[in-house]
Amino acid sequence: MSTNEISQGLARFSLETKYEDLPTNVVKETKHLIMDTIGCALAALSTDKGEMHIALARQFGGPPIASIIGIGDKVSLSTAALANGELMFTIDMHAIVAGGHDSAYVLPAPLAVAESIGASGRDLILTSAIGWEISWRLARAVLREAIMFGGARQQNAIARQGRQGNAYSNFGAAAGAGRLLKLDQEKMVNALGIAGHLCKVLTHGRWAPSGMSHYTKYGLPGWQNTGAIIAVLYAQMGYTGDPTLLDDPAQGFWHYVGYDDWQPEGILDKLGEKWGFVTGIHYKSYPCCGMFHTAMDCLSEIIEKNNLAPEEIESIKVFSRGGAGMASSQHTVKGIPSISAAQFNQPYNLSCIAHRIKIGVEWLGWDMLKNPKILDFMDKITIQGHPDHLKYYQQDPLSFPARVDVTARGKTLSTEHQYWRGTTGTPAELPEEELIEKFRHNASRILTKAKIQAAVDAFLDLENIDNISQIMREVTL
Repeated sequence: MSTNEISQGLARFSLETKYEDLPTNVVKETKHLIMDTIGCALAALSTDKGEMHIALARQFGGPPIASIIGIGDKVSLSTAALANGELMFTIDMHAIVAGGHDSAYVLPAPLAVAESIGASGRDLILTSAIGWEISWRLARAVLREAIMFGGARQQNAIARQGRQGNAYSNFGAAAGAGRLLKLDQEKMVNALGIAGHLCKVLTHGRWAPSGMSHYTKYGLPGWQNTGAIIAVLYAQMGYTGDPTLLDDPAQGFWHYVGYDDWQPEGILDKLGEKWGFVTGIHYKSYPCCGMFHTAMDCLSEIIEKNNLAPEEIESIKVFSRGGAGMASSQHTVKGIPSISAAQFNQPYNLSCIAHRIKIGVEWLGWDMLKNPKILDFMDKITIQGHPDHLKYYQQDPLSFPARVDVTARGKTLSTEHQYWRGTTGTPAELPEEELIEKFRHNASRILTKAKIQAAVDAFLDLENIDNISQIMREVTL
C-alpha cells in the first residue's frame, strides 16, 4: 500500500461519484436521513439546550451566508455548522448510522456549504451520501461497526465500545463539503488530512463514569463540523494537510485519536459500487438512547394491544441488550437533573410510554422530568440483560433483542422483538409515512402547518429542488 493510498482513494470517490451513480435506495434513504435529522433540529429549538445553541451562534455571527435551522438567522459557514450540528443532536432522536451518531456528525458541513453556494437538491443528496458512506467505512475500520467481522474480532469490537466516538465522521463531513466547493484531487486529499487533525477526542466512554447528565454527552458534532468547514476552506486556499494519516498502520489517525484497533482493509473495497451506510440505519422513534428502543417497542405494543392504564400495571420486567449495564443507579435515579440524563434513564422513558405521553420533545420538558406520576411509576420497573443478546448479535449485528413482561389484571403479558422499529434492511423497517409523521411532530412547535407540508414536499422531492435555499426557507418562519 502506498503512503497515501486510502486518502487518494477517498478523494477520488468524493470527486468522481456522480448523482447518476447513486442506487435508488441510496437516494431514498439519504433524503429520509436529511429530513429526519433536520426535523430533530427543529424540535430541539424548544429546549433550554437548544436556546443555548442559538444564543452562542448569534454571539459568533459572521458573514450572513448560511442559515440556522428553524430561526432563519444567517451566519458564517462554521457558525451554521456548529449551531445546526448541536441542534440535530440535542433531543437524541436522530438516526443511528454505522453504530454511531453519523447523521448529526456528517450533515451540518455539507448543508451549510450547499446553501452558501446555491447548490441543488441533487448536490446535497450526492454529497451527504458520499459523506455518510465514508463515515460508515471508517467506522468499520475502527471496529465501531462490526457488520463485516465475525467471531473473536466481532466480540472484541463489542467489548471495546467504551473507547469509541465519531471522530472518523469528520472525513465524511469534509469530503461532502469539499465536493460542493469543487476541490481538485490534491486539495481534497489535503482537506481530508486537515479534517483528521480537527476532530474530537474519544469522549464516548467518558459519558458513563461522568454521571451521564451533562450536556456535552459523548461529543459535540457541531463543534467537530467546524473542523470540517475549516479543513475545506484551508485546502481551497492551498493549505496542506497530512496525506498519510489513514495509511500509517502504527501512528496514524486511529492511533493518535485513541481507537483500540485499526482494520483498514475494507475502506476502499468496492467503494462506489457497494453502498454500506444504507444497510442497517436505525431510525429513532423515541428521544432517548437507542439501547432502549426495542424494549420500548415491546411495552408500547402491550399497552396498546391491551389498552392498559398505568394504575393497572403492577410491574414491568425488561430484558434487553445492554440491560444489565443500563440498570445501575445513575441510569434509573428518579431525580433527573437534565434532558441529557433523561435520555439515558430507561425507567423514565418506559414510564412515559406507560402514561401514553406524546412521543417527542414533550418527554424532555421540565414539567415532565419533574412529574410525580411519571417518576413514581419508575419503581414498578426492573431491568436486566437479555440472556441471548450476544447470540442474536453474532447472527446479525443489527439485532437489539428485548423482551418485556408486564404484570397487570392478575396475569403476565409478554412480548419479544429482535430489532427495534426503524431498522432498515430488517422486518422492523419503518414505512416512509411514519418518518414523515415524525418530522411533522418534531416541526410542530416551530413551523406552521402550511410550512410543515411545504417542507415535507420539498424533502421528498429533493432531487428536483434547484437551490437548497428553498429548503432552508421552508424550515424557518
